[in-house]
Amino acid sequence: MDKYTKWVACWGNATSITDRREAVYAKDITLRYPIRVVFGGDMLRLRFSNLTGTEPVTLSKVIVAKTAEGGEPRQNKAVTFGGRNDVTIQPGEETTSDEVLMDLTAGRYIEVSIYLGGFTQMNAGTLVTGPLSHGQYAYGDYAENETLPLDLTRKTNWFYFLNTIDIHTEESKHALVCYGDSITAQSWPDFLAQRAWDGDLHDVAIIRRAVSGTRILRQYDCITYQAYGLKGRTRFPIEMNVAGASAVIIQHGINDIIHPVGTDVNPFRPWSDMPTADDLKNGVRSIYADHARTLGLKVWSGTLLPIEGWRTYNATREAIRLDFNKWLRTSDVFDGCVDFDAAIRDNGHPSKFKDGFDSGDHLHPSEAAYKAMADTVPEELLK
Repeated sequence: MDKYTKWVACWGNATSITDRREAVYAKDITLRYPIRVVFGGDMLRLRFSNLTGTEPVTLSKVIVAKTAEGGEPRQNKAVTFGGRNDVTIQPGEETTSDEVLMDLTAGRYIEVSIYLGGFTQMNAGTLVTGPLSHGQYAYGDYAENETLPLDLTRKTNWFYFLNTIDIHTEESKHALVCYGDSITAQSWPDFLAQRAWDGDLHDVAIIRRAVSGTRILRQYDCITYQAYGLKGRTRFPIEMNVAGASAVIIQHGINDIIHPVGTDVNPFRPWSDMPTADDLKNGVRSIYADHARTLGLKVWSGTLLPIEGWRTYNATREAIRLDFNKWLRTSDVFDGCVDFDAAIRDNGHPSKFKDGFDSGDHLHPSEAAYKAMADTVPEELLK
C-alpha cells in the first residue's frame, strides 16, 4: 500500500488587492519565497492567483527548489502548467500547476521562484509578516540561481500570485486554517506553526487566510482603501479552498467596528457602515460558519482584542465588541472558542492590552502578544 495517499495544503496565504501606489507594474523581475515543508511527501502542486487583478498575468517561469542541506546540492525543478513552462492567468482566476515529483522531507525548506518577463500588473497578493513569512525580489531572471545577486535584491513581505502549496502526503496529515484581518496577517499563525513543530505535532499545517483591513460586511471600492480587501461573503468561499483542512479559526470583525467615522470626516467611511453586534453575529453565522460546515470543517471562533486608545475608540464601539465577544464565547454556532481577548487583555483594565502586549497603536499586538495568542490555541486543534 502506498505511504502517501492524499493531498494536504502545507502553506497558504489569501490573495487580495495590493496597495495601489505609483508603481503598479513590474517587468523582468524574480520573486522568491522560502517555505518550510511540514510534511513528507512524494509530490507537490502549486496554486497561483490573479483573483483581484484586472489584467491577465503571465508567469514566464516558475522554479521550485529543495535548498542545499547536509552536503546535498540544491535541486531545481521546473513547475509546468499543462506541460508548458509559462502560464497566463486571466483576471479573477486562479490556476493550479501540474504535479511536481519531488521527494519531500518534513522540516526542510523549499524555495519557489517566479520570473515575470513582461510588464505584469502586481495587483494580486497580500502583505504578511512573522518569523516564517518573508521573501525576496531581484531585477532580472534569477529563478534558477542558488542565490539572488546581492546588489539587485531586496527583501519583501508582499506575497504575489503564489496562493497555496499542496503536498501529496500521509493520511494522518491535516491543515488548520487561520482566517482574519491584519491581526492574523501578522505573526500569531507563524508562532502557532512554530509551536506545533517544536512540540512534535507534525501532522498539522497552519494555513493563513488573512488580509489587512478587511471587514465581514463591507468592502471599499476606491483606490485609497482597495488594499483593505474583499468583504467576507466574497473572500470566504474562495479562501476555504484548502486541501485536507480539518478546522478553521475565525478572528474577524474589528474593522467593521472601528472604520466608520462619517462622511464629514472621510467620504469613504459613512456611518451607515456601522454594524450592530447582531449584524456581526448574523454575518459570521451565515457567511462563515454555514459555509464551513458544508465543507465538513470544525468552526472555532476567535475573540476580538482590546482597542482602547485606538483613534476611533469610544464607548459605543467597545459595547459592540464586548457583546460580539460574549456571543463568540458562548454560541452553539461554534465547536469552540479561542479566547484571544482573555489571553492578552489587562485584567485590571480589560479594554486595554496587558503591559508589553501593545504594539503601540492600541490595535495590533506586540510580538510577545502574538506568541501568547498562538499559545492560547487548544492543542486539540493541532492534533
